[in-house]
Amino acid sequence: MKLPIPIILGTILTAFLATVAASTTATAADRPNILWLTCEDNNVNWVGCYGNPHAETPNIDALAAEGFQYMHCYANAPVCAPSRSTWITGVHALSMGTHPMRSRYPIPHDRIAYYPDLLKQAGYYVGNARKTDYNIGGRDDKQPWDTSKLDWQTLEKQQPFFMVVNNTKSHESKAFGAVDNTDHSADNVRLAKYHPDVPEIRQNYAHYHDQIKKMDADIGRALDQLEAAGLADNTIVIYNSDHGGVLPRSKRFLFNSGTHCPLVIRIPERFAHLRPAQPGTKIDDLVSFIDMTKTWLDICGAETPEYLQGKVFLGPRKESRDYHVSFRARMDERCDNVRAIRDRRFLYVRNYMPYAPWGQHLNYLWNMKATQAWEQHHLAGKTDAITGRFFGTKPAEELYDTTVDPDNVHNLIDDPRYAEDVERLRKALDRWQEKHFDAALMPESELVRRAEQADMTIYDLVRDPARYDLRRYQQLAATAIAPTADDRDELYAALDDDDDAVRYWAVVGLFHLQEQGDIDLDPIAQRMKQDDSDHVRAMAGWIMFRGGQQADARSAWKQLLRDDSYASLKIMNIIDWIDEDPQTYQAAIDQCDHSHGGYVDRMKEYLSSKR
Repeated sequence: MKLPIPIILGTILTAFLATVAASTTATAADRPNILWLTCEDNNVNWVGCYGNPHAETPNIDALAAEGFQYMHCYANAPVCAPSRSTWITGVHALSMGTHPMRSRYPIPHDRIAYYPDLLKQAGYYVGNARKTDYNIGGRDDKQPWDTSKLDWQTLEKQQPFFMVVNNTKSHESKAFGAVDNTDHSADNVRLAKYHPDVPEIRQNYAHYHDQIKKMDADIGRALDQLEAAGLADNTIVIYNSDHGGVLPRSKRFLFNSGTHCPLVIRIPERFAHLRPAQPGTKIDDLVSFIDMTKTWLDICGAETPEYLQGKVFLGPRKESRDYHVSFRARMDERCDNVRAIRDRRFLYVRNYMPYAPWGQHLNYLWNMKATQAWEQHHLAGKTDAITGRFFGTKPAEELYDTTVDPDNVHNLIDDPRYAEDVERLRKALDRWQEKHFDAALMPESELVRRAEQADMTIYDLVRDPARYDLRRYQQLAATAIAPTADDRDELYAALDDDDDAVRYWAVVGLFHLQEQGDIDLDPIAQRMKQDDSDHVRAMAGWIMFRGGQQADARSAWKQLLRDDSYASLKIMNIIDWIDEDPQTYQAAIDQCDHSHGGYVDRMKEYLSSKR
């Protein structure tokens, strides 16, 4: 099957030739078939074998009893498109520029293969039924697969095969709609501690339990079909979700609820050498989603190129992992920028936009009855410090002891008993960002603009220190999210830097410093009026707004919107965050034609509804 792009070049060609040479000594029977059963949008709390007594998942539970249940498996992104972008390449979405939701920015396809390409080179028949959603431009998502249909007769003839079957019955959308007529009892649910105990939320839990039960039944049917086809004895079965979810404050967030995923693997006796322990064992190894690509390639005898960023977690070439990193950027129409790093005990979170509330209104999420009920409960003044925190702004940093606080509601960041752990995790995250070329240390549309001006992919741009000074951005961003008075001179000096990302972090730092007392507004006003970066102008306007210069700030934001600024989405987010009447900006909002993937229109719709 000929690729429409030069995918087999350079090191990939070398890898191909090496794989072909190795495969000539192996037969199909020597290599396992892989059946990868993925589902959507649920964390471990929806699966019975992970400890929820109210979950109805007999087929997944039985698979765990026959195989291996991984207790510490985490998604790198808490939403589908960036998560699947990471899977298909074995490279972090954050390292390629494919981290913003539904963005489809291009990558260098001549140097980064998709894992089915590598499996095909190793002699595998590869199929995917059916979801792709890789969030990558420059290549059709369906192109690397031999088939998009599950056909057992074909698979029997095409061994060895690698078949992905994605189940959609647990998708977030399945939690929408009426919740007052469920098979599962609303009395038999285990509420997260951050959710208030109100009837609509309980009912939404029950409604989603119904969907999980349907998904589990499909898993059972697939396993029965595998057995009936006579393929179970030489097929490794993998089950997991694509990230966490799905009730509010799970999907899209870097807490356990958004990233801690079920992972169950059954390995037949023929491939016992790949087993991590005796069947039925709960495995405590730390597994990151980035590890899956490299692991599947390794156990199938395919090439594992040097650019892969994961570790092999299964089989004789198993590699150990100390930390897992996850990330969040823009989700649909809502701007945010967060990193998290964890070991088996602690979760450390760094908020690069602490001024953005956790619970900012997102049109899609607000289709859910539980979200609506939670917001109404909060607006009625009925939430407490734990159940109401979701609707407030964020601290710069968070730390949770997940062994005693799996719902991540008690922030230990200022507890001196954990100071050493905080510093250890901070440094580990910094090292990870440098090693993996964190591409989100400047605003999304600013990054895209810079890459387009340089005629480069984001992947290549962030690997060029002359064009993307990652270490400097790291250092200034760390200052900006939690500045002190001692940082004032550095931040004002950075306002005059030639690099727009440096100026952006300078104005963010001064924004936070303003919360501690008066600052000199004159240089801020200049940046609001004249800076080459629209994101700098937007944040400078917010400083001026809070400094009593509301008319000037409104005028600057309106002009940017009328000019179809590439920062229009951020400006509309700011207008919502300051909770001003959107009618004040309506004419400029109506004139704004900037799309940002259609998400500007979603903000227009929401702001219009607030009038």
